[in-house]
Amino acid sequence: MNDLQDLYQEIIIDHSKRPRNFSELAGATQEAQGYNPLCGDRVMVFLKMEGETIRDIRFQGTGCAISTASASLMTERLKGRTRAEAEELFHRFHDLVAGDGSGAPGGPELGKLAVFSGVREYPVRVKCATLAWHAMRAALESRQKVVSTE
Repeated sequence: MNDLQDLYQEIIIDHSKRPRNFSELAGATQEAQGYNPLCGDRVMVFLKMEGETIRDIRFQGTGCAISTASASLMTERLKGRTRAEAEELFHRFHDLVAGDGSGAPGGPELGKLAVFSGVREYPVRVKCATLAWHAMRAALESRQKVVSTE
Protein backbone atom coordinates (compact mmCIF):
# COMPACT_ATOMS: atom_id res chain seq x y z
CA MET A 1 0.00 0.00 0.00
CA ASN A 2 1.24 3.49 -0.72
CA ASP A 3 1.52 6.21 1.92
CA LEU A 4 -1.67 7.99 0.83
CA GLN A 5 -3.74 4.79 1.02
CA ASP A 6 -2.23 4.06 4.44
CA LEU A 7 -3.23 7.54 5.66
CA TYR A 8 -6.78 7.11 4.32
CA GLN A 9 -7.14 3.74 5.96
CA GLU A 10 -5.80 5.16 9.22
CA ILE A 11 -8.38 7.99 9.24
CA ILE A 12 -11.28 5.59 8.60
CA ILE A 13 -10.09 3.17 11.28
CA ASP A 14 -9.57 5.99 13.79
CA HIS A 15 -13.07 7.42 13.24
CA SER A 16 -14.69 3.99 13.34
CA LYS A 17 -13.00 3.02 16.61
CA ARG A 18 -13.30 6.46 18.22
CA PRO A 19 -16.24 8.18 16.52
CA ARG A 20 -16.57 11.91 17.14
CA ASN A 21 -19.93 13.39 18.14
CA PHE A 22 -21.28 9.92 18.97
CA SER A 23 -24.05 10.66 21.45
CA GLU A 24 -27.64 11.71 21.66
CA LEU A 25 -28.08 15.48 21.43
CA ALA A 26 -30.14 16.98 24.24
CA GLY A 27 -32.28 19.77 22.87
CA ALA A 28 -32.07 18.58 19.27
CA THR A 29 -34.43 20.53 17.06
CA GLN A 30 -34.49 17.86 14.36
CA GLU A 31 -33.60 14.20 14.06
CA ALA A 32 -33.92 11.34 11.62
CA GLN A 33 -33.19 7.64 11.51
CA GLY A 34 -31.48 5.77 8.70
CA TYR A 35 -31.39 2.05 8.01
CA ASN A 36 -29.43 -0.07 5.54
CA PRO A 37 -31.40 -3.33 5.20
CA LEU A 38 -28.64 -4.90 3.13
CA CYS A 39 -26.18 -5.05 6.04
CA GLY A 40 -28.21 -3.94 9.07
CA ASP A 41 -26.46 -0.59 9.70
CA ARG A 42 -28.65 1.83 11.67
CA VAL A 43 -27.99 5.47 12.45
CA MET A 44 -29.86 8.27 14.18
CA VAL A 45 -28.75 11.81 13.34
CA PHE A 46 -29.54 14.69 15.70
CA LEU A 47 -29.38 18.36 14.69
CA LYS A 48 -29.58 21.53 16.72
CA MET A 49 -30.45 24.24 14.24
CA GLU A 50 -30.20 27.94 14.92
CA GLY A 51 -31.93 29.61 12.04
CA GLU A 52 -30.26 28.17 8.93
CA THR A 53 -27.09 27.11 10.78
CA ILE A 54 -26.28 23.66 12.16
CA ARG A 55 -25.07 24.64 15.64
CA ASP A 56 -24.55 21.03 16.68
CA ILE A 57 -24.85 17.63 15.06
CA ARG A 58 -24.46 14.21 16.61
CA PHE A 59 -25.23 10.62 15.80
CA GLN A 60 -25.82 7.24 17.39
CA GLY A 61 -26.19 3.81 15.95
CA THR A 62 -24.53 0.61 14.94
CA GLY A 63 -22.76 -0.18 11.74
CA CYS A 64 -19.62 -1.19 9.95
CA ALA A 65 -16.37 0.78 10.00
CA ILE A 66 -17.24 2.68 6.80
CA SER A 67 -20.69 3.66 8.07
CA THR A 68 -19.45 4.79 11.48
CA ALA A 69 -16.41 6.66 10.13
CA SER A 70 -18.54 8.42 7.52
CA ALA A 71 -21.04 9.58 10.16
CA SER A 72 -18.21 10.73 12.44
CA LEU A 73 -16.43 12.70 9.73
CA MET A 74 -19.75 14.10 8.48
CA THR A 75 -20.59 15.55 11.91
CA GLU A 76 -17.17 17.19 12.17
CA ARG A 77 -17.53 18.73 8.72
CA LEU A 78 -21.11 19.98 9.10
CA LYS A 79 -20.97 21.55 12.55
CA GLY A 80 -21.37 25.31 12.11
CA ARG A 81 -22.36 25.02 8.43
CA THR A 82 -25.53 26.40 6.92
CA ARG A 83 -28.34 24.27 5.56
CA ALA A 84 -27.28 25.22 2.02
CA GLU A 85 -23.65 24.25 2.71
CA ALA A 86 -24.80 20.93 4.17
CA GLU A 87 -26.83 20.25 1.02
CA GLU A 88 -23.86 21.11 -1.20
CA LEU A 89 -21.54 18.88 0.85
CA PHE A 90 -24.07 16.05 0.60
CA HIS A 91 -24.02 16.30 -3.19
CA ARG A 92 -20.24 16.54 -3.37
CA PHE A 93 -19.80 13.57 -1.03
CA HIS A 94 -22.39 11.51 -2.90
CA ASP A 95 -20.61 12.25 -6.18
CA LEU A 96 -17.30 11.27 -4.59
CA VAL A 97 -18.51 7.85 -3.47
CA ALA A 98 -21.22 7.01 -5.99
CA GLY A 99 -20.48 9.11 -9.07
CA ASP A 100 -17.69 8.98 -11.56
CA GLY A 101 -15.64 11.45 -9.51
CA SER A 102 -15.94 14.20 -12.09
CA GLY A 103 -18.31 16.33 -10.00
CA ALA A 104 -18.48 20.04 -10.54
CA PRO A 105 -15.56 21.93 -9.04
CA GLY A 106 -16.18 24.68 -6.54
CA GLY A 107 -18.36 24.71 -3.48
CA PRO A 108 -17.24 23.63 -0.05
CA GLU A 109 -14.20 21.38 0.11
CA LEU A 110 -14.58 17.83 1.32
CA GLY A 111 -11.45 17.89 3.46
CA LYS A 112 -10.91 14.57 5.25
CA LEU A 113 -14.07 13.18 3.64
CA ALA A 114 -11.95 12.59 0.55
CA VAL A 115 -10.72 9.40 2.25
CA PHE A 116 -13.91 7.75 1.00
CA SER A 117 -13.03 8.20 -2.68
CA GLY A 118 -12.15 4.50 -3.03
CA VAL A 119 -15.63 3.43 -1.89
CA ARG A 120 -17.00 3.89 -5.42
CA GLU A 121 -15.00 0.79 -6.40
CA TYR A 122 -17.20 -1.27 -4.03
CA PRO A 123 -20.88 -0.52 -4.83
CA VAL A 124 -22.19 -2.38 -1.79
CA ARG A 125 -20.10 -0.11 0.48
CA VAL A 126 -21.52 3.08 -1.09
CA LYS A 127 -24.70 2.54 0.92
CA CYS A 128 -22.65 2.23 4.10
CA ALA A 129 -20.80 5.48 3.39
CA THR A 130 -23.92 7.47 2.50
CA LEU A 131 -26.36 6.22 5.16
CA ALA A 132 -25.66 8.96 7.71
CA TRP A 133 -25.72 11.58 4.96
CA HIS A 134 -29.22 10.54 3.87
CA ALA A 135 -30.36 10.60 7.50
CA MET A 136 -28.85 14.09 7.91
CA ARG A 137 -30.83 15.33 4.87
CA ALA A 138 -34.00 13.78 6.27
CA ALA A 139 -33.38 15.55 9.59
CA LEU A 140 -32.85 18.87 7.79
CA GLU A 141 -36.19 18.34 6.04
CA SER A 142 -37.88 17.16 9.28
CA ARG A 143 -38.93 13.88 7.62
CA GLN A 144 -40.28 11.41 10.16
CA LYS A 145 -40.07 8.26 8.04
CA VAL A 146 -36.99 6.06 8.48
CA VAL A 147 -34.60 6.67 5.58
CA SER A 148 -33.55 3.49 3.83
CA THR A 149 -30.68 2.92 1.44
CA GLU A 150 -32.93 0.63 -0.64
